[in-house]
Amino acid sequence: MVTRDQIVQWLNNLAEVLAENKEYLTDLDSAIGDADHGINMNRGFKKVIEKLPSVADTDIGNILKTTGMTLISSVGGASGPLYGTFFMRSGMALQAKQELDDGDLYQMLESGVEGIVQRGRPVLGDKTMFDAWSPALEALKAATANGDNTITALEKSVMAAEQGMKDTIPMQARKGRASYLGERSIGHQDPGATSSYLMLKTLLETLQAE
Repeated sequence: MVTRDQIVQWLNNLAEVLAENKEYLTDLDSAIGDADHGINMNRGFKKVIEKLPSVADTDIGNILKTTGMTLISSVGGASGPLYGTFFMRSGMALQAKQELDDGDLYQMLESGVEGIVQRGRPVLGDKTMFDAWSPALEALKAATANGDNTITALEKSVMAAEQGMKDTIPMQARKGRASYLGERSIGHQDPGATSSYLMLKTLLETLQAE
């Protein structure tokens, strides 16, 4: 079971990870985007951390919805609405939940990714965050169906996300600002796929720390 306190800890840890990787994400974005992805994500999660204490003793659904609304209102560019929608949809799928079983955890991530798809309309190979999320979700689904425990299933999911992130390097971007560069977008790792990988990896590490 994943507890409410672990979800809160994940969000706190994620804020730290994004602060540590602010320049790395911004450097990735400077090659093919607006050079602000790391800055935006760091700012957004600083706001999330300010808000968290006021909702930390409510249910997991409300915590995630509050995270999503905070990101939408405080993060610029495409990443704010996309990640904001991810967390809002995740929260809506987990209303009144105080802890999550494996099925709930999958539901949380699946609902979030569905939100990203509805908002941004990405398909695999567009060189977006979806190129990390799609294989991660498939791996989690397969591992859960295989009877793997939460940690093992998440480990497989994180490995798939990492591979998906690396797979964006040779792609030509077909979405967003990067698509304007055409063939010049080839050879660069997508910043959104990178922050998505960091998000999932931080969730795994938070649960492993218990």
